[in-house]
Amino acid sequence: MKYNFDEIIDRKSNHSTKYNELMKKFGTEDVIPLWIADMDFRTAEPVVKALKEKAEHGLFGYVYRPDEYFEAFINWQKRHHNWNVDKELLSFSIGVVPALAALVKQFSEKGDKILIQTPVYSEFYDINHDNERVVIENKFIEKDGEYSLDLEDFENKLKEQPKLFICCNPQNPIGRVWSYDELKAMGDLCVKYNIPVISDEIHADLTLWDNKHIPFASVSREIAENTITCTATGKAFNLAGLQCATVIFNNLQGKNKFDRFWKDLEVHRNNPFNLVATIAAYNEGEEYLEQLKKYLEDNIMFVHDYFKKNIPQIKPNIPQATYLIWLDCRDLGFSQEELEKFMLKKAKLGLNPGRAFQKDLEGFMRLNAACPRSVLEKALGQLKKAVEEL
Repeated sequence: MKYNFDEIIDRKSNHSTKYNELMKKFGTEDVIPLWIADMDFRTAEPVVKALKEKAEHGLFGYVYRPDEYFEAFINWQKRHHNWNVDKELLSFSIGVVPALAALVKQFSEKGDKILIQTPVYSEFYDINHDNERVVIENKFIEKDGEYSLDLEDFENKLKEQPKLFICCNPQNPIGRVWSYDELKAMGDLCVKYNIPVISDEIHADLTLWDNKHIPFASVSREIAENTITCTATGKAFNLAGLQCATVIFNNLQGKNKFDRFWKDLEVHRNNPFNLVATIAAYNEGEEYLEQLKKYLEDNIMFVHDYFKKNIPQIKPNIPQATYLIWLDCRDLGFSQEELEKFMLKKAKLGLNPGRAFQKDLEGFMRLNAACPRSVLEKALGQLKKAVEEL
């Protein structure tokens, strides 16, 4: 079927964080929300159909995860990422971020160092600070809007013996799809220094153009034995609210420890809706995803071309994955605080500030382009007018 991503859908009537928490987030409702990482698009029709059938059944008692659930995931990984996954090493989680937090709690202690790479989405800080871990940062090298790994600094940070390295692959907010060589370089160093890897791959299915996602654990046997992967349908199929993710372990001991953590909290059964939605997405979601990614590519290029022609002071990147655009606003000459105030008060845009992704960062914002083109046109028009009035 043909999907209409230009459709404007009222999300305020559906308890949307993105729209209904504007006052809480920005102190005003008079902004166009282009912040939190979900999409303003309906999900795939097979998912909607599966959810309708479940709702019409009318019984919502306890459910279990049948073989079909994990087989759908395994087959998707094989088809899309050429990754063979062992069903015995798969665990369910209520989300990637909850899974990351649980892994930090289970595989490190208070006061331990945890290595992350920045800029990175803010939950990488939050889950560690909230659990009294010490974050150490390997900062990316930025040159002319392009970001690369600083492997020398990465190795120096590993020498500090962090308890874990949490990787974002593909990367949020800079949209990098890490290459085989980059993943192998990082993975080999982690093996060398005996630092376990947790790979957040929630954006794996949103690679754009000809970029290909490579699961961290697929690079080599040694790296696989040192890596735990977290992924979900939440981003690619806009199902974050259904709270469903898959964790791929490297041994049964780790899996059993993780599963026991959730069982002790009595959070070990599936929601009947995320169960059928996940199966439908993985088994029947290709057509939707193909059309979605083409629309996102066009949106991203629209934003890029608009800034180049109308607001050259702001330089957007072209992400290799995700629907998130990293805006370099340094030529406006604002401090970070002034920039955030300008975007909010003058342009009336609800964006994510750069300092949420790296504490000492100045002059950057993140824009969510997963919305109808008309919304982007209006938002960028407001921004153009605000810049012209400076």
